[in-house]
Amino acid sequence: HGVQLTKRSPAMELLFFCTIVLILMVSSVYLLGLLTHSGRNLPPGPRSLPLVGNLLSLGALPHRSLAGLAERHGPIMALRLGTVTTVVASSADAARDILQRHDAAFSGRFVLDGTHVSAHYTHSMVWLPASSPRWRALRKVCSGELFAPHRLDMHQSLRQEKVHQLVSHVTQLAREGVPVHVGHLAFTTALNLLSSTIFSTDLADLDDRHVKLGEFKAVLAELNVTVGLPNLSDFIPEVAWLDLQGVRRRIEGLFQRLHAMMDEHIELHMRNRAAGEPTKKNFLDVLLDYRNTDDDQGFERQTLLSLLSDLFSAGTDTSSATVEWAMAELLLNPSSMSRARQELDQVIGSKEQVEESDIGQLKYLQAIVKETFRLHPPAPFLLPHVAETTTQVQGYTIPKGTRLLVNVWAIGHDGKVWPEPEKFMPERFLEKDVDFKGRDFELLPFGSGRRMCPGTPLAVRIVHLMLASLLHRFQWRLPVDVEKKGLDMTERLGVNLSMATPLEAIATPA
Repeated sequence: HGVQLTKRSPAMELLFFCTIVLILMVSSVYLLGLLTHSGRNLPPGPRSLPLVGNLLSLGALPHRSLAGLAERHGPIMALRLGTVTTVVASSADAARDILQRHDAAFSGRFVLDGTHVSAHYTHSMVWLPASSPRWRALRKVCSGELFAPHRLDMHQSLRQEKVHQLVSHVTQLAREGVPVHVGHLAFTTALNLLSSTIFSTDLADLDDRHVKLGEFKAVLAELNVTVGLPNLSDFIPEVAWLDLQGVRRRIEGLFQRLHAMMDEHIELHMRNRAAGEPTKKNFLDVLLDYRNTDDDQGFERQTLLSLLSDLFSAGTDTSSATVEWAMAELLLNPSSMSRARQELDQVIGSKEQVEESDIGQLKYLQAIVKETFRLHPPAPFLLPHVAETTTQVQGYTIPKGTRLLVNVWAIGHDGKVWPEPEKFMPERFLEKDVDFKGRDFELLPFGSGRRMCPGTPLAVRIVHLMLASLLHRFQWRLPVDVEKKGLDMTERLGVNLSMATPLEAIATPA
């Protein structure tokens, strides 16, 4: 029998033709990029491969991989990640150049592909350009009405209530001898604190028995993981329209579910207001009452949904991951745990609850939080900036459109600044006057400059209060099987740097 050749269908022919054209287009863009930047005096960096550039060097934990490359190529380093020229700052001085000395030139955002869902990047305070009137309006209302000291003071009793609920739940688990899922409970507590501030209601249940309440938390947790996935569309924007990994489709489905749940609360709130019910004076009331001084217009519904999505996403993972890492480090360092509890005994004494007014006296607890931020920064690269103009930095040229990353993990592990950088030593912050509020570039968990995280004041209060309450009210140990095998401190990088194996610990009432 002769060999029978299969005739390709017109659809297959078209697909084959489109694939060839796409490869040629991407190759042309890559070669053009090489020719364009070859004479531009970029910072030093590793040699790159065609198309993929230095992507293969990133590995599963790019903050560590890029810190290793920076040791060879310098604290300000240029790479090609896919077809995108990327400059990475890996020292305190390089970070100061990016975030302070050239703040205006580098204050733009490198817009990730997933933010195109629901046109999120055109409504979000996180992704809008700093020159945008909408960005300024959102920043102003958040800084003045949600994170301002007088507003935080007003909601102090609410935070006290949520942490009291956390302590009560852990007390019940301790009586039953059940391990405590530290990060899970810290996430739920942070979520309920935010939802009570915004909607005047809880959106999650500490023991997860309420299915409806569990849904919001589940969607939010999945969204935080999905948004943090490495996405080819962000490295080779020329193929973004294909959504080859399906990341954009997954984010779209999660946004739809999250927005639908938030829409229910907004609609109920608006109906109650229309019916003449007294306002609850929560943050949603503030947003609904907002009017721009220029045109007397309020925020569009999509802007409200984008802002609330950002607040819930940033305000839950960051705080819960920090509490979880801090507890893990203390369980591995019993002397630090003991010193923290002694300080709490001296300052709090026989009082039932730790209060926010006590935190200022808890110097060692503050040092523990700083050391946790240094070792395990919530966002090891911060969010990506983009050069809005071609700028000279340390004698090198940063072309317009370059993506800029600040590797705060590498800065926190810099042996020239931090002796024994891998070691958990809160004592170093009792001797060294370094803060994390954007002025000291050796410690930048929340960034610096006009793009610094506006929620820092709230995150700092809730992290200290949760951690102090858990240490004051309970003694902690690892489960026997974990103690035998050793605690897994492996990192998982999503939106934030979290523990790959969630921390479980046994609590005993103190």
